Amino acid sequence: MKLIDGKKISATMKDEIAAEVIRIKDKNGKVPHLAAILVGEDPASQTYVNNKAKACEKVGFDSSNYRFPVDVSEKELLDAVTFINNDPDIDGLIVQLPLPDHIDNQKVIQHILPEKDVDGFHPVNVGRMTIGLPSYVSATPYGIMEMLMRSRIETKGKNCVILGRSNIVGKPMSLLMARNDEPGNATVTVCHSKTQNLSEITSRADILIVAIGQPEFVTADMVKEGAVVIDVGIHRVPSSETKSGFKLIGDVRFDEVSKKASFITPVPGGVGPMTIVSLLMNTLKASKKEIYG
Repeated sequence: MKLIDGKKISATMKDEIAAEVIRIKDKNGKVPHLAAILVGEDPASQTYVNNKAKACEKVGFDSSNYRFPVDVSEKELLDAVTFINNDPDIDGLIVQLPLPDHIDNQKVIQHILPEKDVDGFHPVNVGRMTIGLPSYVSATPYGIMEMLMRSRIETKGKNCVILGRSNIVGKPMSLLMARNDEPGNATVTVCHSKTQNLSEITSRADILIVAIGQPEFVTADMVKEGAVVIDVGIHRVPSSETKSGFKLIGDVRFDEVSKKASFITPVPGGVGPMTIVSLLMNTLKASKKEIYG
């Protein structure tokens, strides 16, 4: 069994991005600029946005955070998006999800200009990705594809099972793994909580990508000997083994499954670091006008 070290891969990618930023700065003086909108005081969302800001600083990006109270009106939020859309200095915009119930997530996402939608959630970017045109790919699937490529894991002709069908991970992941590209060219099956005979399907997978959102859902009997296992889940659970009283676990029962897998991602330190660095990659592309010219 080999660990796919997301920390190490993301660190290499950050070094590559930082070197490119130096070249850009020397050429025209304008460095990539990422803006983030955060609504409310959710600790996990605050931590995530703060980590994005730190990552921007590390690679030499400019970053801006726009914070709003939980009772902000939908109009105020849309006005903020319009303001950022119209700011030529800002290359990429993310809106931290989920938003409060009184705000329509999709309405806000669709209000972001596709060329600044570095989260890859706008229907234009999703559509472009679906038909194989250049697009911003949502950060977690983008990161997983980079992990597979940089770990030299063969995907062509492999049986890939994706556990989870969300718009953020499962659906785009299925399209990327099936595309005629490298990584890609896999035979893809998408499963979810209503799938019958689930263990029978997952145990045939050469590559198993798990994003079902349930702690330690996947056990050893669900996994084929020698499979590549990508664990997207992350859950904070009580633990008597740590000083904090909590530990992070994934959607896969790591201790069991790692004994059968040829490659596996740990939690933490696997997919998580790749998500943030992939967002940086999208922002770099936005600053260079690589997708929309």
